[in-house]
Amino acid sequence: MNPFVKIRRDLHQIPELGFQEFKTQKYLLNYIDSLPQDRLSLKKWKTGIFVKIHGLNPEKTIGYRTDIDGLPIPEETGLPFSSTHEAQMHACGHDFHMSIALGILTYFTLHPVDDDLLFIFQPAEEGPGGAEPMLKSQEMREWMPDMIFALHIAPEYPVGTIAVKEGLLFANTSELFIDLKGKGGHAALPHQTNDMVIAACALVSQLQTIISRNVNPLDSAVITIGKITGGTVQNIIAENARLEGTIRTLTPESMAKVKHRIEAIIKGIETGFECETKIDYGSMYYQVYNHHELTKEFMDFVRGNPDVTLFECKEAMTGEDFGYMLKEIPGFMFWLGVDTPFGLHHAKLNPNEEAIETAIRIMTKYITFKGNRRF
Repeated sequence: MNPFVKIRRDLHQIPELGFQEFKTQKYLLNYIDSLPQDRLSLKKWKTGIFVKIHGLNPEKTIGYRTDIDGLPIPEETGLPFSSTHEAQMHACGHDFHMSIALGILTYFTLHPVDDDLLFIFQPAEEGPGGAEPMLKSQEMREWMPDMIFALHIAPEYPVGTIAVKEGLLFANTSELFIDLKGKGGHAALPHQTNDMVIAACALVSQLQTIISRNVNPLDSAVITIGKITGGTVQNIIAENARLEGTIRTLTPESMAKVKHRIEAIIKGIETGFECETKIDYGSMYYQVYNHHELTKEFMDFVRGNPDVTLFECKEAMTGEDFGYMLKEIPGFMFWLGVDTPFGLHHAKLNPNEEAIETAIRIMTKYITFKGNRRF
């Protein structure tokens, strides 16, 4: 068995939520400690890790980032190496991402390039968001890379495929939580109450008009309410209700406009239903915007490698907090084909492990190309 497939399976069994990746961090540190240490430096940040490989004749620092957290999803794959943590799963492929990063790291401890390399093991990508505070940390400021790369598994593409594009790849995203408080009472006396189930239903309908009537039809945006809770039992009118959802837009300006309209509609709900409201945007992720020159260079590099197939994809409404790093550091993210019928965040997601070697091979070649090239 490929050693990095084994690592993936080990990590798959211990998924942990954001900023709780204690076992994961320990596993990663143990593995990194087993590597040749003569050119390595390491710093910890919360449950994350920075690993620097000192180059032979450095002029710049090349960064590579992986996320390390799991999701609060009960696993349904039936795999012999399924999650051992109740109601937690690597359902977004971060076990793949980590094993690939370790594979690349291992290669360069044995085959150093001229430039310094920085490997970033980032916690809390799924929430509440680890990229932005990690980027602002003193540890990263001291080792700030000049360029940075990352990947994300893509169930819809076959193994051996890399999908990427210049410019916008992933959307701006924001969580959305709205609490409504009215006046409860007996189901037989509705005129003495302010029913928050009714208010919540009206609010959901009105929120959809933002997309259809306030966003430019040539732009794209999404408001999804994925969860509604309200009331206590069937014969009591609900005093409280809660909406939980997500907002996704293709520009920061559209995100600001959508939020402005949400707040205006909520004020109308307060007046119309004589209730109190509270809004919380939770975790907000900046768009993943790939640096044009670096991405084009990478795409040309991939086209010249017979081991992989390049697909120039379109932007997606998925969110990734790697966007915060790309906001400050030139670089790119790409999709890695893993050929599985179940999508991201699905309880049966089981990516094809052959993609691990594909990713390690192409990224070691590309980083070698970048790390030994003079401008």
